[in-house]
Amino acid sequence: MKILVTAGPTREFLDPVRFLTNRSTGRMGYAVAARAAARGHEVVLVSGPVSLTPPEGVRVRRIVSALDLLEAVRDELSPCDALVMTAAVADWRPASIATAKLKKRGVPDDAAAFVRAADGASATLRLVPNPDILSELRSLKGRRIFVGFAAETDHVLEEASAKLHRKGLDLVVANDVTRPGAGFEVETNIVTFVAPGAAPEPLPLLSKDEVADRIVEWLERTVPGN
Repeated sequence: MKILVTAGPTREFLDPVRFLTNRSTGRMGYAVAARAAARGHEVVLVSGPVSLTPPEGVRVRRIVSALDLLEAVRDELSPCDALVMTAAVADWRPASIATAKLKKRGVPDDAAAFVRAADGASATLRLVPNPDILSELRSLKGRRIFVGFAAETDHVLEEASAKLHRKGLDLVVANDVTRPGAGFEVETNIVTFVAPGAAPEPLPLLSKDEVADRIVEWLERTVPGN
């Protein structure tokens, strides 16, 4: 089986120094890529900026922004049987990127996203939406299996189910990132598998490697002809 995995955060730059990002460390996606390769599958990992060692036997393509990620996944998707989108993609990006560092005392002419108030005591950052990557790729899905992740803070199963149907996914791996031992910056996770026509399947507290094994096992049962 050929599996495309995305992992880590994106960075959306405001100027050469500052960016918007999130708490993703990439551990979950790197674990999926590593376990899939260890089980004999061909894996491409599209990775945002992280401090992790690339898994053995995995081809890694590095990206920075959400737009980079969309381009990379489009490039790599065609020969793949499955896409596992663990990357934590920024929903928004600054409307423009200043070419010089923004200063308190003045705003460069090209910093259109950064609007200082008349009194100079406050400023407004103008954001524009990033593309919804799974929605953008839906027309390319064909018989491929698409797995998404839903990191939520409330109404977890409702949000995961809505995402499943809205984006035409085959599986959503949902978790409540407010629970101890789940979500970002930890080596464990507590997830629930949400699939069409099936009851939610909650998993206990597991290491991210163990969660990755469960995901790859699910793919092995689900991908046609595997």
